[in-house]
Amino acid sequence: MKLTVRGKNLEVTAALREYIEKRVEKLSRYFETPVTVQVVLSVEKEERKVEVTCFVESVVLRGVENHLDMYAAIDLVVDKIVRQIHKHKTRLAKRFRKETGFHVDVTPVEAIPEEKELEVVRRKNFTVRPMSVEEATLQMNLLEHDFFMFFNEDTEIMNVVYRRHDGKYGLLEPEVG
Repeated sequence: MKLTVRGKNLEVTAALREYIEKRVEKLSRYFETPVTVQVVLSVEKEERKVEVTCFVESVVLRGVENHLDMYAAIDLVVDKIVRQIHKHKTRLAKRFRKETGFHVDVTPVEAIPEEKELEVVRRKNFTVRPMSVEEATLQMNLLEHDFFMFFNEDTEIMNVVYRRHDGKYGLLEPEVG
């Protein structure tokens, strides 16, 4: 397992790092392939915040927890990720049987020069692989995001799946016109 721990507004002590290593190590037993884990610790007002992101092949598991005690927040977020693994274990098992994907450079639409509030302040590149709409919805839920962009294996074009206000899901399929 490859573990990266960093702190925002706090110093990561040796004891804290050791505790994180011990707790996060249990995630690797669920997967046969190497796991890369990124942990970000931060302090916001009175609460301690722990963000854990696990990269296993093409799957990303993510959990965020806030608590007054940093150690309790670590326990809560690791337990949250374990629950995600158990909840989606059959779908994750199917997903690991598929081949890995390819890299696409995603460049957002440039902002209109006259309007400062539409300025693009961050660009993000990410790796995509062909997947079904169901797999994309699963990945979106695992990341706890409201939308997820993916390469649709059926139509062979980029699509976006999103969570609607009524709790159901929507799919954006572009048409060239």
